[in-house]
Amino acid sequence: MTFMTERHATVRGLRLAWLDAGAGRPSGDGVVLALHGHFGRARMFAHLAGALGPRYRVIALEQRGHGHSGRDGDFGPDAYVADAAAFLRELGAGPVVVLGHSMGGVVAFRLAARHPELVRALVVEEGGAVNRPPDVPNPVLDVSGWPRRAPTLDALRRAIEAHGIPEAGYFLESAVEHPDGWGLLFDHDDMMASQRALVGDWWADWLGSGCPALLVHGMDSFVLPTALARRMAARRPGTVLREFPGCGHWVHDDDPAGFARAVREFLDGL
Repeated sequence: MTFMTERHATVRGLRLAWLDAGAGRPSGDGVVLALHGHFGRARMFAHLAGALGPRYRVIALEQRGHGHSGRDGDFGPDAYVADAAAFLRELGAGPVVVLGHSMGGVVAFRLAARHPELVRALVVEEGGAVNRPPDVPNPVLDVSGWPRRAPTLDALRRAIEAHGIPEAGYFLESAVEHPDGWGLLFDHDDMMASQRALVGDWWADWLGSGCPALLVHGMDSFVLPTALARRMAARRPGTVLREFPGCGHWVHDDDPAGFARAVREFLDGL
């Protein structure tokens, strides 16, 4: 794991946080813009940043409504894409490699389709070209009943896991202590709205760019079915599919070394 410095940028009138794996590292072809998924944080990419450095510089954007970034009530997929495009232009970066997990993966390939001049290549971890039944039986995780506050971090963990979450570690990356107890940085209603907005068919966007792409799939995933991942790779020229047996939706957590190795091999081959 490597240290990433938190910075802030005003993008389209919204204050967004982002983490930088190190000023002075490569720019241009050596930059990887990393986009987390729903409920996530930019700091989830710290291990990857360490594994890819110093040859590659990971810049992780904390997306609207997540972590230390602001919110303005718009959680439509187009807002996320517009943020990422404006952020890259604000930095004077591009084309870069764009890597995204889950919802962040959808943002990444939609960014490539709409702003090809900003995207050199794609790494999509568990982001599906379709996100609706029957391909994805349960595309929305109901967090509306999750606790807003708990007396301790452990109590917050237990309360989340009581809602059917076997391991709350991913969500607890957003846990902070408030004056009235422990809670999550994201707003529960915002996340419900954002997830619902992502339900749909994104095939046109997945097929809408021609840059090289790496598709990373955990074969035990409950979000991206293996059959869908294989269809995505087969239908899009220039796409490499890497399947990880024994891994679920969070391949980067289940096999961090393997995930980083797959990403580095792909980047080195560009």
